[in-house]
Amino acid sequence: MTPRPVLTYERVVEAAARVADRVGVSGVSMRAVGKELGVEAMSLYHHVEGKDALLDALADWWFTQVELPQWEAPWRQAMVDRADSARLALQLHPWALGLVESRRSPGPALLRHHEAVLACLRENGFSVVMASHAFSALDAYVYGFVLTEITLPFDAGSTAESYVEQVRASLSAEDYPHLLEMLTEQVVGHDYTYGQEFPFGLELVLDGLQAHLDRPDPQGSDT
Repeated sequence: MTPRPVLTYERVVEAAARVADRVGVSGVSMRAVGKELGVEAMSLYHHVEGKDALLDALADWWFTQVELPQWEAPWRQAMVDRADSARLALQLHPWALGLVESRRSPGPALLRHHEAVLACLRENGFSVVMASHAFSALDAYVYGFVLTEITLPFDAGSTAESYVEQVRASLSAEDYPHLLEMLTEQVVGHDYTYGQEFPFGLELVLDGLQAHLDRPDPQGSDT
């Protein structure tokens, strides 16, 4: 009989992530994670204090899946790479959308992540205030985009075009000429996916941040 692998904190958290991936964060419990690992729930208490601590750990685990920007890297490409990485991590683990910003006990991975983002922005000329604004604007865009992306009304295996064809058939050209124009020219016959919108919107946010960065500061730089 093959012995079970020794339980560790890391194995417990990774098992919680697998449970959340399957059934959502509401399904994460000590019992469910114990079942995932093939052990009694009580065994987990040697590694995490309880469900609340487990959810804190799970939120922190998600930040280990996101690429950290390097402080010496050019800020714009670093923020693009981080946004792409965060988007992928949210697509793979959509439960994180409602969890990572709701926990009151930030873990080391979250803190390292936030420090790295702020360090990159500050080292590239952002003031303290502008770095905070940039961080907030970028996260709002990425999280909001992914929330829309993963809740679009497409059935598994269907495409944007098949959905649009159904909608288009019910629209009157007299009442909705511009909507029909957009659907016809942008989606139908163009292998369109909503994800194609992500880079354009991100560029708009980055352009806006660059414009603010280029403005002279009448009050001087805050440090």
